[in-house]
Amino acid sequence: MGAFEYTALDPAGKQRKGVLEGDTARQVRQRLREKQWLPLEVQEVVQREARAARGGGRLRRGVSATDLALLTRQLATLVRSGLPLEEALGTVSRQTEKARLKSLVLSVRSRVMEGHSLAAGLAQFPHVFPELYRATVGAGEQSGHLDLVLERLADYTESRQQMRQKVQLALFYPALLLVMSLAIASLLLVYVVPQVVQVFDNMGQELPWLTRALIHVSDGVRDYGLLILPLLVLLVAGVLWLFRRPAPRRLLHRTLLRLPLVGRLVRGLNTARFARTFSILLASGVPVLEAMRIAAGVMSNLPMRAAVEAAAARVREGAAVHRALERSRLFPPITLHLIASGEASGNLEDMLERAAVSQEREIESLVATFLGLFEPLLIIFMGGVVLTIVLAILMPIFQFNQLVH
Repeated sequence: MGAFEYTALDPAGKQRKGVLEGDTARQVRQRLREKQWLPLEVQEVVQREARAARGGGRLRRGVSATDLALLTRQLATLVRSGLPLEEALGTVSRQTEKARLKSLVLSVRSRVMEGHSLAAGLAQFPHVFPELYRATVGAGEQSGHLDLVLERLADYTESRQQMRQKVQLALFYPALLLVMSLAIASLLLVYVVPQVVQVFDNMGQELPWLTRALIHVSDGVRDYGLLILPLLVLLVAGVLWLFRRPAPRRLLHRTLLRLPLVGRLVRGLNTARFARTFSILLASGVPVLEAMRIAAGVMSNLPMRAAVEAAAARVREGAAVHRALERSRLFPPITLHLIASGEASGNLEDMLERAAVSQEREIESLVATFLGLFEPLLIIFMGGVVLTIVLAILMPIFQFNQLVH
């Protein structure tokens, strides 16, 4: 049995869309005809998602972090209340308002009703449910504590979403300020400066160098602005394409780690991701080496990811986790001390959780510091740009007044 998305016409000629469970697409069409609906398209959810994951629908590859966190919390609550898993999945699918998410959950439910595990059902959509998610669920099913594991997973997804929202909200105002500043400067150069230049042309005197420079910049923006904009877009696209390649991307990530403030931010963000992921996997019963491998996959910085993979190889040979991580010199000392305490006390998952919380607080402090420096510097810079334009306009007027007197 599987889940099928359909598009059909009802007896009134109105188009209807939805999801039905069935063994084959033919069976689903027959069920639609029994309702006197004319089936236009019936497509299995698994096949559609597989095509999207291969690149046919890049905008539809995953689900948002908010949706995943809400789905996990709902499923955890229902399973914790004692509801059978297939009924819990059915309830979650009915509660969601998003058609794609509904079809995904129903497809997982159909897989579970066939006798497969929940982790196997989620494995149909690896682009939607990451390896961390599937491994945690699988460990919970094997240990018989799926409800507890889902609760931890819900906490994890919600905390990551909250962290992402904090960073996005913190960056929103500076980004808006930068866009507005560039728009005002462009407006002055394109519309205001040419009007003032017409007055200077009738004065018949040599203009100051700052005014001449401003006129050249204004002419360049007006004459080549429409050409410069697509060139900038192509340049940005080319840079992004270049840094998707492994070698340049690794070089960029290594350079970011060496920058004074940005390096601390990148190091703290990746350490927090690693520690929290490692913690939830260990608490769910995933073996240490497997947990380290999966936790390395959630790190965006390539040198730090390679350091964790190399540390996992040393742990396999018998080294302690904190000693293996310490050799890379990429992880904050406080995180290594907490991991060492956890290994010594046999409570590694709790110490990893504390390390993640510590790094997340430091990230919030660093972001606040960065924005505290960036905003006034941006205001001063744009004030300097406007002051330069005003001076370039006023200097010929002052010069003309001196000639008159």
